[in-house]
Amino acid sequence: MRTSLKVTLAALTFIAAGTLAACSNSGSKDTSSSKTTSVVIATDGATKPFNYSDAEGNLTGYDIEVARAVFKELPQYKVKFQVTDFSGIVPGLDSGRYQMGANDFGWTKERAQKYYFSSPLSKSNNAVLVKSGSYKTLGDLAGKSTIGNPASNYTKSIQDWNKANPDKKINLGYSADSTSINTRFTQVESGKIDFMLYDKISLTSAIKEQGFDNLKVEDINMDTGDPEHDGYEYFLFSKDEQGKKMQADVNKVLAEFQKDGTLSKLSKKYLGGDFVPDASLFK
Repeated sequence: MRTSLKVTLAALTFIAAGTLAACSNSGSKDTSSSKTTSVVIATDGATKPFNYSDAEGNLTGYDIEVARAVFKELPQYKVKFQVTDFSGIVPGLDSGRYQMGANDFGWTKERAQKYYFSSPLSKSNNAVLVKSGSYKTLGDLAGKSTIGNPASNYTKSIQDWNKANPDKKINLGYSADSTSINTRFTQVESGKIDFMLYDKISLTSAIKEQGFDNLKVEDINMDTGDPEHDGYEYFLFSKDEQGKKMQADVNKVLAEFQKDGTLSKLSKKYLGGDFVPDASLFK
């Protein structure tokens, strides 16, 4: 009887231990699957109306609020925004310091080789801010002066133009990250530079807000031969496995937002109109 009892107790103890182990393993799996991935989104916080600080010092803008809305639908990611110099965003993606950029990024072949792009967030026109004159192409700007951020795709477009057209060069100087859009507006107004090449949404928004009534914005044909990407802006992701997965997750939500009107609502609020691309561009 005692021998039988000992065997029975031992068996029960073994079964109980196995049950606890199974519960423990099951719980461990659940915990693992519920872990969040940390994401740092880099922005310069100075590219209004896409990203900027409001009167209370809070980071906002179209790109920022779209990102917030997207990741609210993706609880598997824990997101933090990091304000940094524009020229530091791409190197930060390279080093792994940031996992995503939200800063009115345009598409270029060079960027596409190193980074993943989201579906397009908005569609603007390439434009120039001028005080006088009429300009429709980069060729019309030959001999005129401007300054640009070395990391900007607009600056790169002028550099490419000058390289391809040495007899029709645009006089290009370079600005620091700290040079605000308002500073460049003032430089055009004072005649220090002849024009500013930028996107029409930003230029029109700044004129309206800052009262530069003596300046005008004109659409310009960049003649880049890339109508698939011209004028569109995107989120940027690091080109690794995490970036690829994040791209797919973000694009899925963006497609839903395009369909249900969320993007249109945010565009009207922050960009002053419905600049959301066609549904066919959301994958």
